[in-house]
Amino acid sequence: MRDLLQLLRPTLVHIAGFSVAVNLLLLVPALFMLQVFDRVLVSRSGYTLWMLLVGAGVALVLMALFDQVRSRLQAVAGQVVGESLSPVVTRLMVAQGARQSGRGSVEALRDVNSLRQLFATPALLAVFDAPWLVVFVALIWMAHPWLGITALAAALLMLALAVANDLVTRRHIEALQRATAGATRYLETSLAHADVVHTLGMTDSLIARWREKTSQAGGLHVGSSRRITTMAALTRTFRQVVQVGMLAVGAWLVIHNLASPGVTIACTILLGRALAPVEQVVANWKLLAEGRAALARLAELVTKSATTPTPMPLPEPSGKLLANQLVFRAPSEERLLLAGVSLALEAGEALAIIGPSGAGKSTLLRLLSGVWRPTAGTVRLDGADLAQWPREQLGPWLGYLPQDVELFPGTVAENIARLGPVDPQAVVAAAQRARVHEMIQGLPLGYDTPIDPQSALISPGQRQRIGLARALYGRPRLLLLDEPNSNLDGGGEMALAEALKELRGQVTTVVVTHRTSLLQHMDKLLVIEAGRPQHFGPVAEVLKAMQAQARPSPGHNIVAMPTVATGERPAMEVRS
Repeated sequence: MRDLLQLLRPTLVHIAGFSVAVNLLLLVPALFMLQVFDRVLVSRSGYTLWMLLVGAGVALVLMALFDQVRSRLQAVAGQVVGESLSPVVTRLMVAQGARQSGRGSVEALRDVNSLRQLFATPALLAVFDAPWLVVFVALIWMAHPWLGITALAAALLMLALAVANDLVTRRHIEALQRATAGATRYLETSLAHADVVHTLGMTDSLIARWREKTSQAGGLHVGSSRRITTMAALTRTFRQVVQVGMLAVGAWLVIHNLASPGVTIACTILLGRALAPVEQVVANWKLLAEGRAALARLAELVTKSATTPTPMPLPEPSGKLLANQLVFRAPSEERLLLAGVSLALEAGEALAIIGPSGAGKSTLLRLLSGVWRPTAGTVRLDGADLAQWPREQLGPWLGYLPQDVELFPGTVAENIARLGPVDPQAVVAAAQRARVHEMIQGLPLGYDTPIDPQSALISPGQRQRIGLARALYGRPRLLLLDEPNSNLDGGGEMALAEALKELRGQVTTVVVTHRTSLLQHMDKLLVIEAGRPQHFGPVAEVLKAMQAQARPSPGHNIVAMPTVATGERPAMEVRS
């Protein structure tokens, strides 16, 4: 955020400078009225009137030009905010979404947009003009103390209304933002599974729940809008009352020969100009409050990421993987998802992880990828903690295939190339290693076939195989596959087995699977149950140990006993 302020500082300084010029030129109408009433009408000089008109016209033209320039500078400041924050915030959102199993949110980008829109509203210029209230009140005081006292009282009351407006509406605006974001987030999450919603006839129930959330936000919106509009109406009315009061005080002074009519008119104009920015700030308070809240959230988000120092680049890894006593507890849960998991793989070794659903296999894979950080324990690649690897440097050496494969809008080649510059030779090489080259050539446009995430042109099995090619792009040193055969048919399974057989000894591979058909291409096997390791070692030894554990011990016989209701014969253990 300091870098952003450094970028904005020149623009904001120029806006402040032009605001000084604009507010100085705004004295011209008051001075014109003063001269007309006190000189022109008294002397009845047309020449003086024409000279005053020419001077006032030139000043007003300059004021219009300066006002236009500062408005354009205001738009430039908004563009600087968007271009500076959007890439940083998007990068942080991607990392945050990865830590939340892909459940990312675009709320931070909405905050960037709110902040950018703030620079496009007149309310921001009113903030620059508001301090001139003191200058205008001082000038009115110089004209006559009673007029100055009246202006000072009016200014203090207007500022009190602005503070009261903040106190009355701040909590309601923040609650409205939270409720609106929650309703939008619920709808986005639900629409991500639109096929399930539509197929199972859940649309009406989804709409009902969404309307319930939006109705809560709508109630808060009505309440906050009522308060804001009430305060704005009070401010506008009070401003008119103040101008009437100023004219009345000025008229009383004229009657008692304590001031001239020109002074009264000029001071009334000055007071109206002094109070106009405050009125505009109150009228646009919702935008200012939303921008302030967005800035606070973005500052918190960026500051948290800035506390992590950028690690030094490390040399290319060979693929040696070591996990020592991994413990992981989700931030919002007390239950341990993993406890005491350790493993060691030499470069080029292949490991299969098996276990029942919910055992923590996918959690372990995310810890091995470095996307999640363990609560305790370490994951080391070539002896270096994964936290020490810069993600931009580590990414090319990692291949990752999640359980739910998602492809991105673009061509097949662009997806395999990880959305970077397409190297045709590297893309074809990755596809060939994944045994998917022939399948891609069978698509309508081959590698140039466009991918629409919402289209059914490419089946889930094809997506999984293309995802494997993406994981193998660039010859990674560590390959992490989460159930890579969950959507594959017989041909796809054979292609996957051939790919794993070829990779064995070249790439360190970790595969989460429920099918034992892939174990013949693995060197080691890890069995997990309820987040705890049960067996780890060479595949043959682990399978032998599992069979011995499952085999009944001598001295136990299995006999069948009939049931009363169905006559079935359930197994019953009897000690002989």
